[in-house]
Amino acid sequence: MNETNLLEIRGATKLYGGVAAVTDISFNVQRGEILGLIGPNGAGKTTLVNMISGTAVPTRGTIKFKDEVLNGKKPHIIGKMGIARTFQVVKPFQNLTVLENVAVGAMFGKGGVKRSSAQAFKRGEEVLQFVHLENYRHDLSESLSIAGRKRLELAKGLAMDPEILLLDEVMAGLRGTEVDEAMDLIRAIHNYGITLLVIEHVMKVIVGVCQRVVVLDYGKKIAEGTPAEVTSEPAVIQAYLGKRYVANQAQGLTQEQSPLE
Repeated sequence: MNETNLLEIRGATKLYGGVAAVTDISFNVQRGEILGLIGPNGAGKTTLVNMISGTAVPTRGTIKFKDEVLNGKKPHIIGKMGIARTFQVVKPFQNLTVLENVAVGAMFGKGGVKRSSAQAFKRGEEVLQFVHLENYRHDLSESLSIAGRKRLELAKGLAMDPEILLLDEVMAGLRGTEVDEAMDLIRAIHNYGITLLVIEHVMKVIVGVCQRVVVLDYGKKIAEGTPAEVTSEPAVIQAYLGKRYVANQAQGLTQEQSPLE
C-alpha cells in the first residue's frame, strides 16, 4: 500500500440475491484528507460504508486498511483497528444518558482495550466538550433535539479514537445555522488529525469541506476528483446535480439542500 493511502478499495462488489448494490468500485482514501462520497439515493453509498465497517461482506473485490484486508472481519474488530462510523438514522441507547452513550463508544474502538470504565467516562467527558454537548451529559439521549442527536452520534464515533471516521449523512434533518455549525465541527475533527470519508447530499458541505469527491450512480463509480472537477462533469450533472444546481452555481448562489429535493 502507498504510505499516503489509509484505505484502499479495489473492485468492491456487493450482490444481494444476484442484484448488484455496488459493482467494481475502486478508489483510495488518503491519510489526513476529507473525501466526499456522493450520488443519488440508492447509488450504493451506504452499502460501500457497510462493507468498509464490516456490517456487510464484499461479494468480490478487496478492502484494505493500512495493508490489512478487511473482508470478512467483524465490525468490533474493524473498530479496534481504527475505523469508526456514524449512521444516517441515529439510534442512541435511549435508556442511557448522553455521557453513558459516549462512554460505551470509548470502551470499544482503538483505545477501548486499554481503558477502565472510569477512563471511558473521562474520555466521554472530553469528547462531549469537543462536540459542545457537555451541558447535556446527564440527560437521557432521547431528550436531545435532532441536531443534538447528530452530535451525539459523532461523539460516539470520536470516543473510539479512530484513524478514519466514516460519516453517513450527518447533515440529514439539519437546517440553516445547524448545517454551518456541523461543518465547523467536521473541520475541527479533521484538524484533530482524523481522516474523514463523508457521505452527504448537502452540496454546500461537499464543496465546503471536502478535498476530493467520489461519485456513485446505480452502484458504479462515475467520477472522481476535486469538488470543482466533479461538479462540472456532464455525467455527474445528468445523474445527480441537475441543471438547477449548475444554474445556481453559475449565478453564485448556494444550494444547501440535496439537488434531488
